Amino acid sequence: MGLRPVDLARRAGVSTQLIRNYEADGILPPAPRTDSGYRQYGEEHVSALLTYRALAPGFGAETARHIMQAVHAGNEESAYRLVDQAHSGLYEQRLATDAASEALGAAAAEFRDEPAPTGPALLVGELAHRLGVRTSALRVWEAAGLLLPTRERVTKYRRYEPEQIRDARIIHMLRQGRYSFDQIRPVLEGLRQTGSTEALRDAIAERRAAHDRITKAMLYGAGLLHHLIEQKPPA
Repeated sequence: MGLRPVDLARRAGVSTQLIRNYEADGILPPAPRTDSGYRQYGEEHVSALLTYRALAPGFGAETARHIMQAVHAGNEESAYRLVDQAHSGLYEQRLATDAASEALGAAAAEFRDEPAPTGPALLVGELAHRLGVRTSALRVWEAAGLLLPTRERVTKYRRYEPEQIRDARIIHMLRQGRYSFDQIRPVLEGLRQTGSTEALRDAIAERRAAHDRITKAMLYGAGLLHHLIEQKPPA
């Protein structure tokens, strides 16, 4: 007996409009129509729907959509490549987090173990050259409230004092580790105010926990994907 869009929607806890959108996007296989023009879904549609909903949290909605489209087109190789690519990308993020943790441990030690930094101030181009970034990056960090340069009285040029140079180094390291501005802000505030590395450790721990959550979601989604592929009739 065929299932109506509302039946399929109830099985997944979504709206009937979303079911129609999923079919239009190729996430679900095409549904046959009754003589009166109504869609009729079967258990293969339920399986496809639940598989996509399981894939999306780990692989992302766009990649999950492409995986489902490849499966329905009978192109299992493309689906497997997309899965491999997502796992590889997550592994690279883990490596970047590890590298950021090691580098930031050394940078944070400056706040904890050394006296206030000294040395000449740098202009925006000089600091950008030292960090290996574009001057526009420094301005973006400033606009986000992460970096607070002073201004020369006459020329109004930005000047970065030793403390701001140190902040810029930490921002640069964290951005390389794919930390958001919202994650970087409490790290800088904690280091500036108390010399504490607690916010830094919390940010890294949360990033690693997020990686673990994504991996678990990938594993769950991949299990349903495997079942879906194995149950598909041969082309």
